[in-house]
Parts: sequence; C-alpha cells; structure tokens
Amino acid sequence: MSEQKYNPDKGYVALLGWSLSAVEAADKFDRRYVVVAPDWAEAYCKEHDIPYVPWNFERLNDRSVEIAQTLQDMGVDVAIPLFEETVEWAGAINSVLMDKPRLFGQAMLLRDKALMKRRAQLGGIRVGIFEEAHDRGDVIRFLKRVNQTLLKLDGDPNDPIHLKAFDKAGCLGHRVIRTPDEVDTIPEEEFPVLMESHLDGWEFAVEAWIHNGKIAFLNISEYVTLGYSVFVPATPDLEKYRDQIRGEIEKLIKTFDIDFGFIHPEYFVTSDSTMYFGEVAYRPPGFKVFELLERAYGFNAYQGLILSFDPKTTAEEIKAFFPKEVVDAKGYAGCFGVYPRRRVVSKLEIPEETENHEYFESHELTPPLEETVTKRTAFGTHWGLVYFFGDDPYTMRDLLKHQEELDFYV
Repeated sequence: MSEQKYNPDKGYVALLGWSLSAVEAADKFDRRYVVVAPDWAEAYCKEHDIPYVPWNFERLNDRSVEIAQTLQDMGVDVAIPLFEETVEWAGAINSVLMDKPRLFGQAMLLRDKALMKRRAQLGGIRVGIFEEAHDRGDVIRFLKRVNQTLLKLDGDPNDPIHLKAFDKAGCLGHRVIRTPDEVDTIPEEEFPVLMESHLDGWEFAVEAWIHNGKIAFLNISEYVTLGYSVFVPATPDLEKYRDQIRGEIEKLIKTFDIDFGFIHPEYFVTSDSTMYFGEVAYRPPGFKVFELLERAYGFNAYQGLILSFDPKTTAEEIKAFFPKEVVDAKGYAGCFGVYPRRRVVSKLEIPEETENHEYFESHELTPPLEETVTKRTAFGTHWGLVYFFGDDPYTMRDLLKHQEELDFYV
C-alpha cells in the first residue's frame, strides 16, 4: 500500500469488517483510516502496511465497550459498518465516539427486521402485513390468515408468504411458503423468523449517501431477477419513479432519524405506482453494486461512504465529489451471479455467447472445488459474478435475464 497523504483537518475513520475494495479506496483517499477486522486479517494487514486493530464481531459481551474505548483513545471520529454483522457495532461505537446514545438504538432498529417495519409503519411508510413466528404453528396460522384476508375460496391457490431471518443480510434465510406442507421443511433452528405477506410488484433497491440529514446521491438499482442480477443506473421505466422514490427515502431518513452515512433500502412499486417499503440496511449492498457504480459513473462509492460518515466533511466536498444522478453515467453496468444449473459439474466453461457479447467485461468465477453441487436451500450464495457494461439499458436487462438459461459449469 502507498504511504497515505491524509488531510489532518478531516476525520479519522474506522472501517468495521474486512473488505479489500474498501481498504483500497481508503488508501487512495485523503482520510486517515484504520481497519477493524478479525485476527485472520492481521497477517495481510502487516504485510501491506494497512493500519489494523483486531476485533471479533462474533459476540457481544462485557468487553464490547472496549473497542469503542480503543478507537476513542486512538482519536477515531467515526466507525463505518461494511457488513450487516457490523451495523450494531458501528452504532455502539459511534454512540461513544460522538456522545450520541441514540445511535445505538437506531442501529438496533436497522438490524431487526420486525422492529424496522414497525418503526416504518409509525412513520407513515407503507409496509405489507408482517408478524414474528416462534414455531411452525405460527407460520401456518399466518398463512391461513393472510389468505382469508385476501378472500381466497377453498381450492384457490394460496398467496405465498415470505419468511426471513431477523438480522441476516439480503436473501440469506429467505423462503417462500405457499402450503402448510412446506412449513414442515423449515428447520427448528431457523426460528424465530419474520413473516410477511407477498407484495406483487416490481422490487428494486436504492443506495443513498446521506450528509446532514439530506440525500447527497441517490442511485436506483434495477434487479432483473432477485438474487441473480442487478444493473445501474436503472431503465427509464424505473427511473420515471425517481421523484417519488426520493420522497420515500426522505420519509425514511426522517422516520429513522438518520443524519449521516449510507442506507440501502428495498422497495416494491405496484402496478398503480404505490410504493411499499421492504427493508433498509445501513451498510453497502451485496452484489458488488459499489463496483458497478464506479464503472458507470467513475466515482468510488467507498470513498463516498467515508465522506458521508465523516463528521468533518463539508457540504462543498459532498457537492464536488458526487456526480449528477443518471445524466453523468457513462453507460450501464450490470452483473450476474452464477449458480450451477446441473447437479454434477466438473469444470468451469464460460458460454461463448456470453464471452463474445460486446457488453461482456470480466468474470470472477473459479473452477469447481467439488463435483456435486450442494442443493440450494432458499436463496443460496452464488458461485461468482460476471460483469457487463454497455450503453443501452434494455439490452443490458435482456442480456442479464438470458444468462439464467446458460450453463457456466458443466
């Protein structure tokens, strides 16, 4: 890593969790930084001169306040969560560093999906019907109740319900349940879970950088298929809702009392243009959306993260850093998460039509380590991403959709 030239008038930031992209961005930026990560990162940090403090995020215990103390003694101004598992830690640490006790409570709200939905509801934000389930019986009762509410008759197919882990990132632990029989397949250890009614609509995500309670930059990410593919900026069909979406994000900022930082909410828009809130995360999105934004706009989203968290950032800096949404994009950047479609695979083989497509840029797929593909429970983890870039959003959308029919592992 380079000898960093940092600006002494700017904040000193702690990155919580290990992300090489975030470290590289911080290293090229004008803020002093330190990485707070588990001890397996230590050797790498030493070798590359990366400022580092070891910490195990696995468990909150009576030593938990120690990390806040350590960072405070070092002169750190703010902690930035890079992953879902570090959001609470950031809230706890920042409540000490900034002497704002409510930041911890806010982080708890942003971690617990059921509390989050209640808070959203209190703020007048539209959400579907939701409840917590402690056992399989709760799930069956909820499924019945939702379908009674929808005035289903005997013999009509049930409307599905969704089950989600309270505090995991994105698609992890997400299941769709249609019949009472499917409830038996849920392992005991997954409870308690959040249950919600199915929202028919177009699901999309937003990335918003916030400074002094105002939106500094708002991106709309278009999902082609949830869990498989995403691209930025969105098609004009989704961008036409931008003003409405902006209004929803402002409501969210107000409801959750967010002054600074970054949020990644998900919404549904129904055919009559009603917006429903799905959930919100206080950390960067998965699926390399930050990298896609850099490819489309040319700014480094992790540096944007540091700016929006640093209490010493000025409004002028924010204005100079972020491009103008949509109009400043040089093209459309998308990626596709590959899942093997066969039960047994022996090698990685990028389909010719993918590799030869003018939008194809690169991939980070690796040859299979074992031949049998483990069955995906709910939404599993993809085996790697394939990246595309081009100038037409509809070509991008159709191209990403088409990848689902191809075999990358044979």
